[in-house]
Amino acid sequence: MSTQVEKAKLFQSLHKKGDPVVLYNIWDPGSAKVVEEAGAKALATGSWPVAVAQGYADGHNIPMADAISNAKRIVDGTELPVTLDFEGGYSVDEAGLKANIGAALDAGVVGFNFEDQVVGVEGLHEVSEQASRVAAVRSAIDASGVDAYLNARTDLFLKSKPQDHDAAMLGEAIDRAKAYEDAGASGFFAPALLDEAMIGKLCEATQLPVNIIAIPGCPPKAKLAEFGVARISYGPVAYRQVMAALGEGAKAAFA
Repeated sequence: MSTQVEKAKLFQSLHKKGDPVVLYNIWDPGSAKVVEEAGAKALATGSWPVAVAQGYADGHNIPMADAISNAKRIVDGTELPVTLDFEGGYSVDEAGLKANIGAALDAGVVGFNFEDQVVGVEGLHEVSEQASRVAAVRSAIDASGVDAYLNARTDLFLKSKPQDHDAAMLGEAIDRAKAYEDAGASGFFAPALLDEAMIGKLCEATQLPVNIIAIPGCPPKAKLAEFGVARISYGPVAYRQVMAALGEGAKAAFA
């Protein structure tokens, strides 16, 4: 049986520019088992499906203890590395972040998504403020002795329409990637960035492995690999597909 430290090293090694690891996001031990049997190399929760599956809205609405216990049940049921979508870390202050990251690491996860939006409102944390938050998370990871993967996420593109994604926004994303890298991030996540040229420029501009989410309008895997993407995730896609199939089955049964 692999240790948490060994799983963390394996998970780190899966992030290769031009040879992206695919994370088909799951929300509970049952979905984890299905994705594992389909050939996954690692498992990743998505905060939206985890919350919605338990009757909560996304955005720190599912109690942190419930999110962590759910992650622990997933970890306990697999030999694969498991990374946790931890949203904004359930805290604004650095002391709270460190405590919460420590609690999640105790559950056995080996990675985190950590976002820069101010949870519950429209804006993002200022770059310097978020860099300090990333540094606090890295400090907690280092203190644990488990080299967990810190996927620093920017919601710049997610918070705007694709037609509004421009060079200035890309420049801000690159600045954030640099600041987060300096603060200890392992990778950089830009959900909702769909433009091929901008994806390529982002991958060229940062040393961090870049994560792109495969939502409608996203370039295919082969193209993303060509651009230098190192990680492809699916967010709420799988949950929505499963629930759509469930709904259709129920309608047929009740007809």
